[in-house]
Amino acid sequence: MADSILVAYATRSGSTQEVAEKIAATLRELGLAVDVQPVKQAQTLDGYRAVVVGAPLYMSDWLKEARNFLSRHRATLTTLPVAIFALGPTEDKEKDWTETRKQFDKVLSQFPWLTPVAAELFGGRFDPARLTFPYNLIPALKRMLVNDIRDWDAISAWANGLAEKLD
Repeated sequence: MADSILVAYATRSGSTQEVAEKIAATLRELGLAVDVQPVKQAQTLDGYRAVVVGAPLYMSDWLKEARNFLSRHRATLTTLPVAIFALGPTEDKEKDWTETRKQFDKVLSQFPWLTPVAAELFGGRFDPARLTFPYNLIPALKRMLVNDIRDWDAISAWANGLAEKLD
């Protein structure tokens, strides 16, 4: 494990987990040892040489579990290469991308001590059937259409570029 990379994620409906697993698989294809786990389960970063952290931007903020992970592991994360990703808009509209990028930058600014080697925003997925409480009680959300704009090629390309940066 001393030479492993941790890909930690927070997710509401599984979409970010799928992206984290794709990033891990891409890094493994490059011959790297990678562990994937939810941020809540990552109790220690001992033995990891680098960390990739991802979560969706949900209701204009990064999931609390991901923010807590960064705060909880601050001392270690300042000594390791760290890459950050977020899943954002679920519709491929320039306005949505611009607003979501601002939200992501705002989240990152809450951690001025963090100097990620890479930070990327990817499109997300929305499926009203996967809404959890209390969002599953909002009629307008339940009427929205399923949409998935995750770009798997872009995700793989980003992960390929991480290999050198996480050394």
